[in-house]
Amino acid sequence: MANSAEERRLAGLSELACLVADGVATTRSALIAATGLSRSAVAQRVDLLIERGLLVESEPLATDRGRPPYSLDLASDEALVLGVDLGATHSRIALTTLGGRVLADEAREIDINAGPERILGGVAEQIAKLCEANGRAPESLRAIGIGVPGPVEAESGTVVRPPIMQGWDGYRVPAFFEGRYPVPVLVDNDVNMMAFGEYVHRRESEHLLFVKVGTGIGCGIVAGGVLHRGASGAAGDIGHIGLPGHDDVLCHCGNVGCVEAVASGSALAAALRAEGLDARRAGDVVRLVSEGHPVARRQVRLAGRAIGEVLAALVSFHNPDTIVVGGVLAQLHEDLLADIRGVIYRRALPLATRTLKIENSMLGEQAGVLGSARLASRHLLSPRGIGAFLEARRR
Repeated sequence: MANSAEERRLAGLSELACLVADGVATTRSALIAATGLSRSAVAQRVDLLIERGLLVESEPLATDRGRPPYSLDLASDEALVLGVDLGATHSRIALTTLGGRVLADEAREIDINAGPERILGGVAEQIAKLCEANGRAPESLRAIGIGVPGPVEAESGTVVRPPIMQGWDGYRVPAFFEGRYPVPVLVDNDVNMMAFGEYVHRRESEHLLFVKVGTGIGCGIVAGGVLHRGASGAAGDIGHIGLPGHDDVLCHCGNVGCVEAVASGSALAAALRAEGLDARRAGDVVRLVSEGHPVARRQVRLAGRAIGEVLAALVSFHNPDTIVVGGVLAQLHEDLLADIRGVIYRRALPLATRTLKIENSMLGEQAGVLGSARLASRHLLSPRGIGAFLEARRR
């Protein structure tokens, strides 16, 4: 019974904090209206969250219509979170407030195949550098979110048989930080982080697919406002869906005809090298198209059609309200997005596409790192996270 009472108490605190964080209710009276709780119940919970440094209450400016009520917000100094976006060739981190305001960020080039100890050691150096440069004590960090370019068992933060992360299989990422930062470390596939970042930024999309087209191809799924990972965390691994007519194309996964082997940035770079062009990675494909090379533009348009074939099937199956295209190749929206749209609208049923939006990422290259930070924030505001935060502040 005691546990149930404590669980209900933490759930109530979490509900109030999330309403404030999402901007749904930012005054005491608005919280009363949103929750149906009594004035005294809301006051008791809000006062506790303020006392423990999770919420702040500020006096508003007086207006001609009188003084409006005090405004509630998440604390900006007491509790900070860190977002980390690891890609095949980049490491990007951002120090943010609980509400998502970026205080500082930094990006570096990496080779993810250098292995977990070296890559995460570099991340730890970046964290220390950002905290010091911004006058923030490392102790102000309350949670870390990390996106990695491979399958992850989200509950334990363990990387599972990643196709492009040599030396990472079976590595539990949070274990690296346990002796350095005694805070929750949430690890997920990088595309899931991007999907969550776009979802939080857009708000109006409840059923969203985020398609990353970069060195590889992947998809993050938000269903009913919740990240969908599937039974074992493999949901959204669309890069290895087979395309008819490409049985001669070998994928690094060992199968043939995978859309990633045909239409990813690395596949396009290889195709352009075969044509005698200087293309080593996805960024070179973008450069060549921007310079007006017709062969490069043709390859990107063919890639858009191939990706569109896969997404048309997903639209019929999942019925999203929004498809967001991100990653390096999304910069080529006039060439890539047009062909993706054309195939989806031609192949999927009208009922599934009549209100469907197919757009470029609003957050661009920041989608992953901001999504990682927001997922870490959401964990802190969950009943479990609230409980740990309040316990830590009591000591």
